[in-house]
Amino acid sequence: MDCAEEIAALKRELVPLVGSEERLAFDLLNARMTVVASDPSVTPDRIREAVRKAGLDAEPWDDALNRRGPNVAAPFWETHGRSVMCGASLVCVCAGFAAHAALHGLRAALGLGEPAPFLAAAFYALAAVTGGWYVLPKAVMAARRLRPDMNLLMTLAVIGAALIGEWFEAAMVAFLFALALLLESWSVGRARRAISVLLDLWPKKARVVCPHDGEQGRSYRSRPIVEEKLVEEVGVGAIVVVLPGDKIPLDGEVTKGSTSVNQSPITGESAPVPKKEGDEVFAGTINNEGAFEFKVSKPAKDTTLARIIRMVEEAQSRKSPTEQWVEKFARCYTPAMMGLALAIGVIPPLILGGWSRWFYEALVILVIACPCALVISTPVSIVAALAAAARAGVLIKGGIHLEAPARLKVIALDKTGTLTYGRPEVQQIAPLSGHTAAEVLARAAGIEALSEHPLARAIVRRAEDEGIAIERAQAYRSMKGKGAQAVWNGLEYWVGSHRFAHEMESETPEIHARAEALEDAGHSVVFLGNARHICGIISIADEVRPNAAAAVRDLHEAGIGRVVMLTGDNEATARAVAAATGVDECRAELLPEDKLEAVRSLARTYGDVAMVGDGVNDAPAMAAATLGIAMAAAGSDAAIETADIALMSDDLSKLSWLIRHSRRTLRTIQQNISAALSVKALFVVLALAGQATLWMAIAADMGASLLVIFNGLRLLKENKTRSAGSSGCLRSQD
Repeated sequence: MDCAEEIAALKRELVPLVGSEERLAFDLLNARMTVVASDPSVTPDRIREAVRKAGLDAEPWDDALNRRGPNVAAPFWETHGRSVMCGASLVCVCAGFAAHAALHGLRAALGLGEPAPFLAAAFYALAAVTGGWYVLPKAVMAARRLRPDMNLLMTLAVIGAALIGEWFEAAMVAFLFALALLLESWSVGRARRAISVLLDLWPKKARVVCPHDGEQGRSYRSRPIVEEKLVEEVGVGAIVVVLPGDKIPLDGEVTKGSTSVNQSPITGESAPVPKKEGDEVFAGTINNEGAFEFKVSKPAKDTTLARIIRMVEEAQSRKSPTEQWVEKFARCYTPAMMGLALAIGVIPPLILGGWSRWFYEALVILVIACPCALVISTPVSIVAALAAAARAGVLIKGGIHLEAPARLKVIALDKTGTLTYGRPEVQQIAPLSGHTAAEVLARAAGIEALSEHPLARAIVRRAEDEGIAIERAQAYRSMKGKGAQAVWNGLEYWVGSHRFAHEMESETPEIHARAEALEDAGHSVVFLGNARHICGIISIADEVRPNAAAAVRDLHEAGIGRVVMLTGDNEATARAVAAATGVDECRAELLPEDKLEAVRSLARTYGDVAMVGDGVNDAPAMAAATLGIAMAAAGSDAAIETADIALMSDDLSKLSWLIRHSRRTLRTIQQNISAALSVKALFVVLALAGQATLWMAIAADMGASLLVIFNGLRLLKENKTRSAGSSGCLRSQD
């Protein structure tokens, strides 16, 4: 299954069997069809019989054996048959031409006049047979079904040329059409190889630490026993060793060691990502300098890489609006052009005479009417664009979602986890009453180490980052909704909110003014005090991503009219983040249902709108938007399942890249459709003027096919994009 015409033939046979086109899905890259049949009578045998009526054969797909099974190669004829027959057709055309030229020269030298064309005609006839070897069976089936397609058009043109004695042109039509089909098959294979690059990322084996003497992975000498296993055989919970330079074989969590990892194959991130104990690692990424061990968290079939491969393979079956339009147009176009050819072959000779001439022009119309270039123009571009996006860390779940970013007028962004990191961090430490910042942090961390509150965790992290030894407090008492009290180094201290500081009656007007200024800037304030005075103020906030402001500017430059931030956070925090990022509008204190209504309101006002969030809390709003985009979806099942598009890294600049990539894809498709239709329109005019020949028409049609194929495949080539906040570039590999 290498072209859209074959998919159309399969649909014609299978839709009556299963009842609806929605029950069929086609994966052109893997030549795979999925049939969802609720009727028990629709058995695999009946499906295979229907496929045979469409001119193809089918075999059951087996994921476990990767279609044919391990180490089982495709039969030679199935892989190379088209090339062999196309080559044979070319040889026969050349032989026919050589025979005609040689006989002409010989008879001219002997003064015998023009040569008898029998030998040359025999070679040309053989060229037509070999060139049409794969076309004729499909043409016969199309004629039986009374559903004309490009195979029937070409067959009629070849037979017609032979009937009027134009053997050379019959041979050239057959050969050039066979060459066009071969190139079309090659173009699909080219896109298929771009996807297979993802498969090449996956190491086949993993170094697994084996249990020994009841202790996981440790021998009596306390050295790990390592065994190489196929990744499919490694279970969840196993400990895997990764050496410097190795590809990581499975998803998991680092349990021992530290390193940096090149995650660009999955997320598109240009810089290596540091990894330490507790951090996630993903299958297919590349370990740089340090050896480490990790605990497997997912089986091979459910890793992030496996899901990406699955999504990209399935995505091209979800057709874009343009692709759907082309298919509908082609269904009407082909019979209309056959009707035009019939009219040209009958009406002018009835009026003007010259049956032979008009019959020939009708054949030219049949050849140029072939919808091959038109039909292939869109799917090649879509598949190439999907593959390029996957390589850049942008997972698009179908052609239908590939065109949508090009039409966006407004983008709504969640705050937490999108414009910010989604984790509160200490921003400022204001020591008071003669204390130092280190003293304030050490004492606050000693008390907060006994709490699980997010603000307490932020204080403890800051102390650890600064290398402060945390001395845990004693006699800890939590004051619900206010803070906590404890004894640290023999003295009683308290930590808590601004309200708690009021209650402790320790706040001066100057301290109050300072705290209010921090709160107005969107910070949460934590006071540290004792019975005598307030020791200091610690401000905590969800940190804005460094490239957020540049990413918002890029969105405006990419043509997005309005960028809106939607958040459930308080008004002061929302205003602070909005000012830091440069969004056009912010709406704060929103519940999930409020975000949903906000997206609907934006859609009513501006038209097409995208919602960017984490794919879980923002799911209702993402579903209501024209386009739902999940941030940092690597490792998140929910994000990939919820969104139409998943950005595999935290890089906000991918949003503007996505919009430009979508517009580039649309331009390419429009160029292809315009080129294909223009060539056909030109040759219809030339045919009516008597200036076009059969071989010129098929050459032009093949040229149009080549043009749209190579123009579409340009989307696979290196695509440099500015990464907000950096001068680097990300590349989608050819």
